[in-house]
Amino acid sequence: MSSDPWGRVDETGTVYVRTADGEKVVGSWQAGSPEEALAYFERKYEGLVVEIGLLERRVRTTDLSAKDAMAAVDHLRTQVDEHHAVGDLAALRERLDKLVATVESRREERKAAKAKQSEEARTAKEALVAEAEELAASEQWRSAGERLRALVDIWKGLPRLDRKTDDELWHRFSHARSAFSKRRKAHFASLDAQREDARKVKEKLVAEAEALSGSTDWGATAARYRDLMTEWKAAGRAQREAEDELWARFRGAQDVFFQARSEVFAERDAEQQGNLTLKEELVTEAEKLLPVTDLKAARAAFRSVNERWEAIGHVPRDARPKIEGRMHAVERAIQEAEEAEWRRTNPEARARAAGLTGQLQDAVDKLQDQIAKARAAGNDAKADKLAKELEGRKALLDQALKGLEEFGG
Repeated sequence: MSSDPWGRVDETGTVYVRTADGEKVVGSWQAGSPEEALAYFERKYEGLVVEIGLLERRVRTTDLSAKDAMAAVDHLRTQVDEHHAVGDLAALRERLDKLVATVESRREERKAAKAKQSEEARTAKEALVAEAEELAASEQWRSAGERLRALVDIWKGLPRLDRKTDDELWHRFSHARSAFSKRRKAHFASLDAQREDARKVKEKLVAEAEALSGSTDWGATAARYRDLMTEWKAAGRAQREAEDELWARFRGAQDVFFQARSEVFAERDAEQQGNLTLKEELVTEAEKLLPVTDLKAARAAFRSVNERWEAIGHVPRDARPKIEGRMHAVERAIQEAEEAEWRRTNPEARARAAGLTGQLQDAVDKLQDQIAKARAAGNDAKADKLAKELEGRKALLDQALKGLEEFGG
């Protein structure tokens, strides 16, 4: 017979393991010495030790699920309970019991973490819904639309909640987006309708302006052109492409008339040549403002130049495109600088644009009143001179109105 602290082999080859409840039969050994029998079953014990150690490490260092961990524990416990190994089986059971406690603790931790994650996701989605519902009432069509699209991407990146809660929040979120889309669609449909109405009105104004372009009734026709301009402004803006085309025809018709009138007044040729000299001096002065480094100073200087420019009157027809082109180039450069500043300070820029429009409108109204008084007093020469100045102011006012319209887009 052979034995060690944890087991023995009797004369018949039966192998026993010692436990707190007494000896338990491990198995029978007939093909070798008792020492070999004990060594064999001790190796099986060591194998169980290794397996339990590996499982402990997996539970501690990996994301092994509680279900899989408990299945592995039960498998090892069955092997320990079957007593097919020689060693401290009680110690193995104790380790398995501690492992069960660890698995349960990890299960609770994961459950709590999942609950926390779910609560954070719910809070985040409720915040998205609240923001979407607020945006649904916005009239900032572009920025609100972009923000709603961004909210959808954020939503997609959040974990799903339980079906009922997730579906309810998504329904509110989707409803807010749909409500905004319907309002935006209705807004632009209304805007398109208004612009179509404006186009029809302006087509009629253009037709009359073109019909008047050949008139030689200088006073009455000039007055009618002023009325047409007032009606043009009151009509609102058409679609951009139609607006530009109609405006070109409208202005073209007026140019034909006023140029014909200028040609009739041959005595003004000398004056116009003098005007050209003065305007060349002014445009040279204006070109020195470029490139724009101090927008406020450049704008004030250009306004001064422009006021003197408008006060000068017409130049010879063949010189007009070049001289005005140079002046417009300076104006465009300053406008581009203003647009860059506007992108940084939108509210202030809009206020300035509105102020400029108001100033120009006041100037136009004042000139119209002065012309009417001159006509009433029979001073047609003064009235004609003021009319030339009025034409330039109206052109500037129209440009200012276009700029202000862009702020409202």
